[in-house]
Amino acid sequence: MFNLAIGLGVVLLLAILFLIFRISSLISVAKGNTNKIATSSNKINGALFMLFLIGGGFLFFWYSIKEFDNYNLPVASEHGSEYEFMFWITMAVTGVVFVLTQILLFYFSWKYQYKEDSKALFYPENNKLEVVWTFVPAVVLAILVFTGWRVWTDITAPAPENTNNIEIMGYQFAWGVRYPGLDGELGNSDYREIDATNNFGIDFNDKAAYDDFIPREMHIPKGEPVTFNIRARDVLHSVFAPHFRLKMDAVPGMPTTFTFTATKTTEEMREELNDPEFNYEIACTEICGRGHYSMKLTLIVDEPKEYREWYAEQESFLKRNPEYLTKVPNDLKEVALLKTGIDNKELD
Repeated sequence: MFNLAIGLGVVLLLAILFLIFRISSLISVAKGNTNKIATSSNKINGALFMLFLIGGGFLFFWYSIKEFDNYNLPVASEHGSEYEFMFWITMAVTGVVFVLTQILLFYFSWKYQYKEDSKALFYPENNKLEVVWTFVPAVVLAILVFTGWRVWTDITAPAPENTNNIEIMGYQFAWGVRYPGLDGELGNSDYREIDATNNFGIDFNDKAAYDDFIPREMHIPKGEPVTFNIRARDVLHSVFAPHFRLKMDAVPGMPTTFTFTATKTTEEMREELNDPEFNYEIACTEICGRGHYSMKLTLIVDEPKEYREWYAEQESFLKRNPEYLTKVPNDLKEVALLKTGIDNKELD
């Protein structure tokens, strides 16, 4: 560590000495020093600018085309196509501007390099040019912003009444998933009820919670709206499902939601990609601690019929953990037994 500090100190000292040298050269120029300040390195640097422009531009386009399939994943949600259209329109506009400005930047550095017999043109103002390069970007950006706002409004519109509500909770360092039971209603949760088993903090004072279940893997139906009810148990996390073009932060104390409709089952996507091992995945895109990299959750998209069969096979949290019946109020225990299908004989 000490040697590294010494090395950095030497580099910093050399950089300071170089800057002092350059500043002294600029001061000489400002004072009207007639000594020759242009050297052969001036032409070399100008040529290197052009070489970097051509080489860097080639690598930029080559890599973008070669790796396109790796960073542009297939779309598997209804809103994803709309999102993609808006994204690529924005990318096209900003990409063209980026390429043009870089070409002009490097070309000007080469074309107008210092020459002893050249003289700069004094060009103080041009009102027409000012209007053009202010008005045109303003109009283009306004169109992009308005279109983006419309797309975002569609994506974040209120969920339909027939949506499938699923709770997804982030915690260091995993995702937990909770489904409503046959009543279709998620029960309340209370952080004070959280323990090693009841990691969602299910509140057993709410009878809607009695048939809620926590599966080992996440399933959703194809072609039906699904609403993720998102929350975090400890620090900031972020739900990211790239194939569905879905990203929403999980904020402690502030539940968020995201509604979408999947358009391809897991099996269909495996066939499309010719990858029998493919699975949809939910990852965390907030650096939430040392185990951030491990926050991955497999998500399986089923045909509606298969989803209903899987759903019907799940046992409620309360049935799997009957010891929590002691937390159910006495006047609601009969309701809990009916909703969970627990037999009194099993308790005896």
